[in-house]
Amino acid sequence: MKIKIIDPYSQVCWMIVLLILVSACDRKKDETPVIPPLTSPLSQSFIGFGVVNVSYTRVAAQPEEDVSAEDTASPGYLRRGSVVCILQRRLIKNQEKPESWVFVEGSCTGWLKESLVDIYDTESQARTASESMGR
Repeated sequence: MKIKIIDPYSQVCWMIVLLILVSACDRKKDETPVIPPLTSPLSQSFIGFGVVNVSYTRVAAQPEEDVSAEDTASPGYLRRGSVVCILQRRLIKNQEKPESWVFVEGSCTGWLKESLVDIYDTESQARTASESMGR
């Protein structure tokens, strides 16, 4: 029986390669999560259709406006079941708490908090939802 002897230089090279591979697998990279914008630059000209889900709400001229303030000019008011086209979405920090707002177009045009509308893909879905609310 013949035993093959590996020279010490080869053994050292293999050990170095093995150490490099093991150390490369051990490291964890700091990963930053990728968060896409709320309104994609490649999106359609609208996000969808919305149905107002509260009894009565004021449409704001700007997303950060206090909608309860009566002294500011308002583009209008919407009632429960109103169907609107949603054209844009923005995330606004209000007292360090992010709020999502949507820009709507319908019987009046302006901004609503996203929580005040139910969003649908098609106008027919929104109209069906509106009818089931029984204004």
